[in-house]
Amino acid sequence: MSPFSFIAAVQRAAGGRRAHDHRGHCQHHGRHGNAHPHAPHPDHHGGRHHDHHPRHASAGGDWFSGGAHGRGDADGFGGDGRGFTRSRKVSSDDLQLMLLGLLEQNPSHGYELIKALGALSNGFYTPSPGMVYPALTYLEELGYATVEQEGAKKRYHLAEPGKAHLDANRERLMLMFNKLKHVARKMDYMRQAWSGQPRETGPEGEDTRTGWLPEFVEARQALKRALLDRTDASPAEQRRIAGILARATDEINGKSGA
Repeated sequence: MSPFSFIAAVQRAAGGRRAHDHRGHCQHHGRHGNAHPHAPHPDHHGGRHHDHHPRHASAGGDWFSGGAHGRGDADGFGGDGRGFTRSRKVSSDDLQLMLLGLLEQNPSHGYELIKALGALSNGFYTPSPGMVYPALTYLEELGYATVEQEGAKKRYHLAEPGKAHLDANRERLMLMFNKLKHVARKMDYMRQAWSGQPRETGPEGEDTRTGWLPEFVEARQALKRALLDRTDASPAEQRRIAGILARATDEINGKSGA
């Protein structure tokens, strides 16, 4: 299943479950100017919206980029898998892009987008209304999204400028959604391991919940361990390892003849 087919399925599931507090979300959105301290303010400075838009990540970096300079661990999830739940910060730019990606699949209410992101990541990343509604207001101000009023609620639609922005950032968006999908599967895999119950397997021996083969998981873990063992490697050894990893990356990407 492609990332966007998976997202559409998640959105349909999320749309079928109405959050019990969605009225509060809608009220929050209608009063974003004073309901949340970080909501965007009206533009008084010649369109300099960025001056008012909240930043959802600290100066130390965010979950997608890793560290302050965009350097994360090998897979962006805390190395050995036990630490990936310790940091769930997502920058405002990343959140906006993901919201546009979801709107490309289905026009949605704000609380439906919140539920969709939570479902996509298996609960790992569920942004708060105080993050999502100001971001949606900002996208509307930019002209990236349009709003359809439905009584007290607002349904957001992707606008043409938003589609152009998505097209220009498609690879980045795919990476973010794939990270959310990966961490959702990783959480399922680890919960099953901690439960002590035998795994249900498919015809190829894959775990039926995640689709992962045992040898695939073991190979990833072995690579991480091997790299940790070489943390004090000399420059010459680092170059040798970098060459091995570059060749492996090419093979994984189908570029073995390059």
